[in-house]
Amino acid sequence: MGAPRRVVVVGNGIAGLTAGDSLRAAGFDGDLTVIGDERHAPYSRPALSKAALLDGEDVTSHLLPAPTHEATELLGVSAAGLDVARRVVVLGDGEEVPYDAVVIATGSRARRLTGAGEAHDDGAGGGELTLRTLEDAERLRRRLADRPSVVVVGGGPLGMEVASGCLATGCEVTLASYGRPLVDQLGSYLSDVFVAAGLRRGLTIAPTHAVGLRRAGARSQVVLADGSVLEADLVVTAVGDDPNLEWLATSGLLTDGRLEVDTRGRVRPDVVAAGDVATIRTRRGARRVPLWTSAIDQSKVAAAALVRGDEAPELDLQPYFWTEQFGLSLKASGFTPVAGAPEIVDGDPADGPALLRWEHADGSGTAVAVNYRIPVPKLRRLAAAAPGLAPAETRVPVPAAVPA
Repeated sequence: MGAPRRVVVVGNGIAGLTAGDSLRAAGFDGDLTVIGDERHAPYSRPALSKAALLDGEDVTSHLLPAPTHEATELLGVSAAGLDVARRVVVLGDGEEVPYDAVVIATGSRARRLTGAGEAHDDGAGGGELTLRTLEDAERLRRRLADRPSVVVVGGGPLGMEVASGCLATGCEVTLASYGRPLVDQLGSYLSDVFVAAGLRRGLTIAPTHAVGLRRAGARSQVVLADGSVLEADLVVTAVGDDPNLEWLATSGLLTDGRLEVDTRGRVRPDVVAAGDVATIRTRRGARRVPLWTSAIDQSKVAAAALVRGDEAPELDLQPYFWTEQFGLSLKASGFTPVAGAPEIVDGDPADGPALLRWEHADGSGTAVAVNYRIPVPKLRRLAAAAPGLAPAETRVPVPAAVPA
């Protein structure tokens, strides 16, 4: 494929934003068009379940710097199809946008406990709220102002962050979790740390998963697998996400329902994909990695591949994840979940800030900072260090705790 002169980026989240900016940084000076189904400029989704729930009247924690890509932006418009033979993106209104190369960055959407066609929350009570978009966050903030009783369904990072935010606003909160919260994402050691912090702050945990949701007047009832029912004024579900792939159903690009890319983010020479929508190659096999920094790393590689082809660097993903909940701040560099007890590099995980490291069977490592101030590059170097040999630059005095 020759150098493209028209590139279309489908998706205006962090993956689309990074791809556009990275194309310009790599020297692309042709026509660039960005298509986004939200009318907003790109914003930080991770902030929506962290600081944005607790912001005062001036809600700004989700804001991002303005794009530098100087693209033509088509916002509030959804892509309905991709014709790779004619090289056009088909919009929901039937308009066609031609391209020489396209970046697929359509992300994912919140999975719901209620099925398609069932009643969702109307903003006045009952039903189900999810937290994925800016509108979702604004709706949740309005509902929390009345201090409702809350059931959060889902014991992953998002569910735990939402539960923490609801508790901080003065709500009574019950978390329905399939298994111990955060075990699948972080492992049992770190799960115990966060569960203990949540319980200290008043969180109630129902250790069984939800199987249904029904109305009970103005309230909602979450039906659990053991037949019991949790009733609350407000139900927030955080039960995973689904990649936005439906618009690609007839494109011929999907493999067993997945959008698989190579180590440079390519589906084919003129089509790349990045972010939550893409199944990428990692040291632990092909998988989606729906993390903020992963979307950024993938987009940089994919953009470079459109400009430089095989001369572009390959992606060797080192996942980075962070969460803030129940007075704890965690940063993790490396693959999770982690098994067993860690090497304690610095601090005391029992009663203060701590810097921890796990060694994996494949020789890789995972470094975790809990309420411990350390720059991300140093945390990544610690993850890659030999076991028992923490880089000297990480051996610093234990700092004060970091507030959530």
